[in-house]
Amino acid sequence: MRSPHIGQGSNSANVRRYNERLLLQALRRTEPASKADLARHANITSTAVGSIITSLGKAGLIEFTGRRLEGQRGQPAALIRLDPRGAFGVGVRLGRTSVETVLVNFAGAVLARTSYDMLLPHPNEVLDFLTRDIRSMLQLLTRDERERLAGVGIAQPFNLGSWLRELGLPSDTFRAWDEMDFPAALGRALALPVFNENDGNAAAIAELFYGCGRQRNDFIYLFLGPAIGSGIAVDGDCLRGVSGNAGDIGVMPVPPSRLPSAPQPAGQWDILLSRASLNALARHLRYTGAPVGTRAELEACVARRLPAVDEWLEDCVDALAPALRAMLCVLDVPVVVLDADIDAGLLDALIERLHATMTANAPESRGVPALVRGTFGTDAGAIGAATLPMYFNFSPRAGILKGAGAQSNEVNHVQS
Repeated sequence: MRSPHIGQGSNSANVRRYNERLLLQALRRTEPASKADLARHANITSTAVGSIITSLGKAGLIEFTGRRLEGQRGQPAALIRLDPRGAFGVGVRLGRTSVETVLVNFAGAVLARTSYDMLLPHPNEVLDFLTRDIRSMLQLLTRDERERLAGVGIAQPFNLGSWLRELGLPSDTFRAWDEMDFPAALGRALALPVFNENDGNAAAIAELFYGCGRQRNDFIYLFLGPAIGSGIAVDGDCLRGVSGNAGDIGVMPVPPSRLPSAPQPAGQWDILLSRASLNALARHLRYTGAPVGTRAELEACVARRLPAVDEWLEDCVDALAPALRAMLCVLDVPVVVLDADIDAGLLDALIERLHATMTANAPESRGVPALVRGTFGTDAGAIGAATLPMYFNFSPRAGILKGAGAQSNEVNHVQS
């Protein structure tokens, strides 16, 4: 694809590349914006901004849209915004009980989608239908637009074959996933670059790019799905850790559940995903006799306000609140973003109860962070996956300043 990158060999080229990405980030946060706006926001000289804007325009990443008077004198200032056709990304969310694929443009708009609500089958079967679905989506783009495809992103729980007892899932189904390098196989099948990330980080990256990250640089992101995923944004970047599992709140140790539907842990402690997850909610609903086989049926139970939903909420918050407080003690961020695979009032109820519990138990001289709803709901994982190629190619990550080699571990990238 065409890119504004000038080069990677020298410090000056890396600084230029970093500044280009700073301006793209500023546009995501302030568009439409004038050159003067961008210079102030990115703290770059007006001369440098003018040169970079010219480069980004030639690369087709930005477009001019109208004019505005900056003050009482002078010519009206040209306004700039991201060109939605400047780049495209395909995102695949691989979950233990669902698969979603989306095609998004540079502005984050979803152009096409497919979804399968099912227990994850053998990877070869998934490879077949994903290859077919993605090729079909790409036919919606013109030839020129296909040249601007930044790549394919995969968001998935790392270690798909783990914690199945806690989630109430059959082990045989997932064993093959731990034995196959699926991103590499998909990259070979499509002859496209593939970027792989855990689903919590991917959804947090979507929030950084297209959601609350437009106003906030630092937050903890939580996603309530079949398990519970998490990501951490610090200084406008995603904190990954050595293995990509930084912020993996789902495996944080918690006391065992008091719900009669919950399996007892093998040791003294359980892990959070056994209590704070939609699988735990579904398990408790089934225990009380409610029919739950799909996300739609689960959401219908929430909408009916069944007593079992309140029972689970109490147990969920009882485990989640101290786990989240522990993360806040280490990270000291002002905002927690929460999203979920279903809603029907569940997310608002969770936020309300979580805020009340954290307020009642806040340590002395420590407040409670703002708890805000996420931007994407059930689409968070898939849009996060589609954002991975954009993030790798267009985010002003500090590793750029150290040269291309410093970036090799920031996102798992498979080049076919």
